[in-house]
Amino acid sequence: MDAAELRSLQAPLKARYREAPEAARIPARAEAVLDPANIACNVTAGARSVVAGLHPAAGGDGSLACSADMLLAALAACAGVTLSAVATAMGIAMRGGRVIAEGAWDARGTLGVDRAAPVGLTEISLTFALDTDAAPEALERLLAATERYCVIFQTLRTPPHISIVAAPRN
Repeated sequence: MDAAELRSLQAPLKARYREAPEAARIPARAEAVLDPANIACNVTAGARSVVAGLHPAAGGDGSLACSADMLLAALAACAGVTLSAVATAMGIAMRGGRVIAEGAWDARGTLGVDRAAPVGLTEISLTFALDTDAAPEALERLLAATERYCVIFQTLRTPPHISIVAAPRN
């Protein structure tokens, strides 16, 4: 896809969102069906599903997806798609590349070993290994725009209000 094709696809969407801002509010949803016997769940988001379970550091055997890895996968995917779209719009030719999301968490926190230990990822980094001949200034603008427009990056940077609700039993 080139910049003209991308603009052609996005122009009617941008026009609609300018005219009707409420139409730009896009719902997102994931659902996990519990498998208590295996301390796991089948998570469905969109048309895809994955079975998630305990990380080996928390007692799992490593055969199921780890939620922290899934969060990093969402970040890497969003950053990669955003970077590709921005590069296309900016006319920066990309032959390929990789986006690597890495993080660290302290198992003591999630296992309740040390109440002072944090629960959750405390460090996250994104590395872009890009195959391009773009000038350093263009790459700097590309990464800045990717950071600005990546939904998952911005969600992690400025966390939304999150609520927990117990639904009535079925």
